[in-house]
Amino acid sequence: MSFDGRPLLFLGCGKMGGAILAGLLARGVAPEQLHIIEPNREAVATFVQRGVHHHGSHESLPEDFSPALILLAVKPQVMEEALPAVGRLASPETVYVSVAAGKTIPWFAERLGPTARVVRAMPNTPAAVGRGMTVLVAGEAVTSEQRQLAADLMEAVGEIAWVEDETLLDPVTALSGGGPAYVFLMIECLAKAGEEAGLPADLARRLARETVAGAGELVRRSEGQEPEELRQNVTSPGGTTLEALKILMAPDGLQPLMTRAIAAATRRSRELAS
Repeated sequence: MSFDGRPLLFLGCGKMGGAILAGLLARGVAPEQLHIIEPNREAVATFVQRGVHHHGSHESLPEDFSPALILLAVKPQVMEEALPAVGRLASPETVYVSVAAGKTIPWFAERLGPTARVVRAMPNTPAAVGRGMTVLVAGEAVTSEQRQLAADLMEAVGEIAWVEDETLLDPVTALSGGGPAYVFLMIECLAKAGEEAGLPADLARRLARETVAGAGELVRRSEGQEPEELRQNVTSPGGTTLEALKILMAPDGLQPLMTRAIAAATRRSRELAS
C-alpha cells in the first residue's frame, strides 16, 4: 500500500467505515496510523482495543495533524453538519474520499473550497466480507498519487474500478450499490417458488441460498468466461433448465424487468444528488 506510515482519518465509522477499517488492518496497516472521529466510543471499541486512535470530536486532534487521507463515512443526511469538523484539515497533501451517496464533488467543493482534493467512491455491502465492488471518480485537483491512495483504501474491501464522468455514479449506484438487494430478492423468490413446487420451506431456502452463492463463486473463478457461456453450459437442449429460461428470457421476462428497475434506481440517485 502507498500510505507509507502517514495518518489516515475516518470521519464516522459505521458499517462501511468499519468494514474499510477492518480491511486495512487485515492488510497490515499499522493501527497507530488510523484515527477515528466518532462520538460513540463503544461503537468503535474493538478497533480502539487494537490500537486505533479514537477521537470523540475533531477538537481532540493535534493542531498540526495532517492526514494523507480523510474518509468521509457519515450518513449523507448528516454530512452537512459533520463536514466542518475536518474542513480545517484541507490541504494539497490531503485527499478526501467520500462514500456518501448523492453528495457530488461540486457539493464538497462548495463546503471545503475549490482546491480540496475529493474522490467519490460508491462501494456496496459485500465490502463487509471483503468482496465489495467500488467505483471511484476523482475531482480535477486530485493527483495521481492521491488516486492511488484512494484505490488502496477501497481495495481493502474488494475490487475497484474508475470512471471519469461523475454522472456515471448514478447507474453505478443503481446496479452495484443496490445490486446485493436484488440478489437477496432473487434468493427469496427462488425459495418461494421451490415451496410452491412442493419443497419443504427450510430446504427450499437452503437450496436457493447455496445455489446463488455457488453460482456467484463460479462466475468469480471462471476467468475468461462470460456469464452467457456459463449459462449455456448448464442448459441442455430439451432439458428442464431450458424450459425455465424460455420464461425468464421471454420478451416480458427478466431482462426488461431488470432494465426498468435499474432505470428507476438511476433516476432516484439523480434526484437525491440534485
